[in-house]
Amino acid sequence: MTWSSTRLAVSTAAVALALAACSGTATSPGPGSASSPADRSAPSATPSTATSSAAPQAPPVAITVRPRASNDISPVTPIVVTASEGRLRSVAVTDDAGHHVPGDFAQDHHRWTSHGDLDFGTDYRVRTVGLNGDGRTSRDATTVSTLSPRSTAYAQVVPAPEIVGDQVGIGLPIGVQFTKPVTDRKAALEQLHVTSTPAQPGAWRWIDDQHVHYRPKHFWKPGTTIHLRADVFGTDLGGGVYGAADNEATYHVHDAWVARANGATKTLTVYHQGHRVRSLPISLGKPDMPTHSGIHVISSKQQKVVMDSCTYGVCSGPKAYKLTEYWALRISNSGEYVHENPESVAEQGSRNVSHGCINLSPANAKWFYRHFGIGDVVEVSHSGGKALPVWDVYGDWSLSWGQYRQGA
Repeated sequence: MTWSSTRLAVSTAAVALALAACSGTATSPGPGSASSPADRSAPSATPSTATSSAAPQAPPVAITVRPRASNDISPVTPIVVTASEGRLRSVAVTDDAGHHVPGDFAQDHHRWTSHGDLDFGTDYRVRTVGLNGDGRTSRDATTVSTLSPRSTAYAQVVPAPEIVGDQVGIGLPIGVQFTKPVTDRKAALEQLHVTSTPAQPGAWRWIDDQHVHYRPKHFWKPGTTIHLRADVFGTDLGGGVYGAADNEATYHVHDAWVARANGATKTLTVYHQGHRVRSLPISLGKPDMPTHSGIHVISSKQQKVVMDSCTYGVCSGPKAYKLTEYWALRISNSGEYVHENPESVAEQGSRNVSHGCINLSPANAKWFYRHFGIGDVVEVSHSGGKALPVWDVYGDWSLSWGQYRQGA
């Protein structure tokens, strides 16, 4: 007999006894039915109207998984499992290959959150066990699928740390080159972060749809550490293009080295930490091929380089050239260098005869090469040339601070 049928039988018997007691008239006990002292002392029976009831059961635990099952979830969106009317006992998230996604429980075990990025185009099985207030378990299983992008783009840091080395000059703009055009520039910039120690104001500027630069308001302070972080993985860059991976770089700024080339005096005056250390005779670009004016930044250096005007579109005619030069430091992508030129030594200090470069004697070129490097500053004045275009490698300083900030 079950608990419920036993309870029903007992209850039925009690009702029957109560009805029997109420149906007869009260009479004195007859012979053989005299009550004992115990019978006389016992209270008379009273029908009971109370019934026993079981304690209420706790509701089952409710488990929720976010984001909901879909196939367009960003891989940077965390998977969050929550429990109401109870707590989580276990959560297991695995991909198609059975690899587990790490995550952490909240202290009260009402929430579990994955950490770390997911992968593109992957199904994740979320299996959960919850406990309600009575300790009863509830199980849940669902699938979360990340999006499969039409195309992805990498964010290459510029300049690459492995190229520039551990130390850079005070004039170096830094930036990111995307391997695909970016149409949602705002979304991209929200994922780019620059930290300078000590802190200095700076701003981003788009050079074109694949290149974005960052420069400080003033030259970097010597001794500054610059950290660039591009957290673009999973970011919608527009046009169906998503960030393929994060990237980062750290740069350290060395002493301030600045060279000022004056086309009127034909001299290159060198300053270290703000103090004049040397003045060198030079020859700038001749009148029909003037050196760009304004602030230039050294972008590379080579002990020997072939300079070919065809690399920037001049392949024939009187302005075409192809020469091998030494102790060369590039200051623009339009073919301008500071380098040795033994053939113009007689004109150095008196006439501007180069194709746009800053010519030095062999001895002075070697000295300059030893002391200057990537990120150091070369300022050109009185050259007769136009300002260096902002898009020409590091022409960022051709714009005022107000103009530069408007390019974000």
